[in-house]
Amino acid sequence: MDTSVFARIYAKLQKVIRSANAMNVATGIVILWALRISFRIARNKLKTTRLRGPPRKNLIFGWAKDLLYTEDAASMYEVWASEYGVVYEVPTTLGGSKIMLCDPRALAHFYSKESWTYIPIDFELHFMRKNFGNAILCAQREDHKRQRKSLTPAFSHAAIRKLLPVFYNSAHKVKAAWESSIDANDGHSAVIDAQSWMNHVSLDTIGLAGFSHDFGSLDGKTTRVVEVFDTFAGSTMNFPLILLAQVFHLLLYVPTARGDLFGDMSQTLADISRKFLERSKEEKEAGIVDGKDDKSIIGVLLKAKDAGADVQMSVEEVLAQMKLFITAGYETTSVSMTWALLELARNPDIQTKLRTELLAFGSDPTYDQLTNNLPYLDAVVHETLRLHPPLGEFLRQATEDDVIPLSEPVRTKSGRVVNSISVTRGTQIGISTACINRSVAIWGADAKVFRPERWLEEGGIPKKAQEVQGYRHLLTFVDGPRTCLGKAFALAEFKTVMVVLVRSFVFEMRDGPGTQIEMAMGLLPRPRVTGEDGTKLPLRVNRYEG
Repeated sequence: MDTSVFARIYAKLQKVIRSANAMNVATGIVILWALRISFRIARNKLKTTRLRGPPRKNLIFGWAKDLLYTEDAASMYEVWASEYGVVYEVPTTLGGSKIMLCDPRALAHFYSKESWTYIPIDFELHFMRKNFGNAILCAQREDHKRQRKSLTPAFSHAAIRKLLPVFYNSAHKVKAAWESSIDANDGHSAVIDAQSWMNHVSLDTIGLAGFSHDFGSLDGKTTRVVEVFDTFAGSTMNFPLILLAQVFHLLLYVPTARGDLFGDMSQTLADISRKFLERSKEEKEAGIVDGKDDKSIIGVLLKAKDAGADVQMSVEEVLAQMKLFITAGYETTSVSMTWALLELARNPDIQTKLRTELLAFGSDPTYDQLTNNLPYLDAVVHETLRLHPPLGEFLRQATEDDVIPLSEPVRTKSGRVVNSISVTRGTQIGISTACINRSVAIWGADAKVFRPERWLEEGGIPKKAQEVQGYRHLLTFVDGPRTCLGKAFALAEFKTVMVVLVRSFVFEMRDGPGTQIEMAMGLLPRPRVTGEDGTKLPLRVNRYEG
């Protein structure tokens, strides 16, 4: 069967829908749905290995809606992996499906080919370009290599080492503010929304470290960017529309309250980024900053704008990176630090052990000491990143046919046992970071337990986990050519904040050890105390008086 016929009809109908009335749009959607199913069946019959997996639960959404609504999609994926094998197929929206990879060898193969054979799905590319422009997350192939090469100096160990005073400055501002709150209460403790403060420390840190700009959120200043980010915590998502938009990308432009927020965020970040860029250009021209030695994010971006063709970026690309880094620097690290404080509050023995190490060390550690001389701090940080990755799942599509090897055989839908699977161009590949990071099959019986000691004990990392080739055997920072550029930045910020706060304060759950936690949605999923508004995570913060 010639599947290119379906592709041409599909493309033509999408053009019709753009200019059609409501009735024609509805008719077009029905036709596209039918063609999508036909195309999928034809494609699968040709080359793709037909895998087992959960039967379609919902005619329209498959399992996609359930996976979005649940607070623990990782556990659903883990159950399916135990039932169907290390690779399996999950029905998705409008007759679609995705192949989930839960096998270390398959993952290693996948990441070695990412940005060439495997790229973000069309919906994600549309969404990112709509809100950020042509940033590095959207770039593919040679464009990705060029952008990454130009940005790497800003995130080198040498560059992060110079930024450490900025990280400590933000952390000590939080400490001073919390001490003031305690003094204004009873002198011993106060209830503090840890999540809000971690948001603000992340925003001010990325502003100062990346762009020499103080957003002032730790000083109580309210700026437009703070308002926009904070508003996401109270917004709701139209999950059905999002799922349908993954098939029909025009639905991304349907007005919604959350869509308006993304529009506000994009415009606000664009305005701020242009101001940063203009100010930095003026300072460089005036000789205030030595551009040759400037390895800040803004300095590196300015050099990339004027560099040779192998690393040069356009003004639009520079602005896109700035918008992306402000958002990523604010969101992902703040989520991780919030989870760390929550886990320390829930595990007082671990908190005490960490504080003992930090107090014994004494002064604020240098960058190299943070990296090498505080093993329990390192273990707490990495256990947080293992158990609570900010981005729980990634979805990619194949740009060409491929054969993915497996470390253990699986049984196909026809009953055949195979040691590799074939995928065709257009096949969607899913990876649940959260599932792989805390899978019992990979990490052992205590995989769901917050236990930093696993990183320090001989044999604490099971052999199966060691086969995962990501950073420290985790997929939190992904792997391969798209490994997170800001990894060293995020780890250094995370550790400095923990050093300053854990030395100075004792954290408890406001409502006692049995406090229930649920997931809420900011820009990313976040923990909150059950019943609280937005993403509030109130902790009782006591002054450490040992």
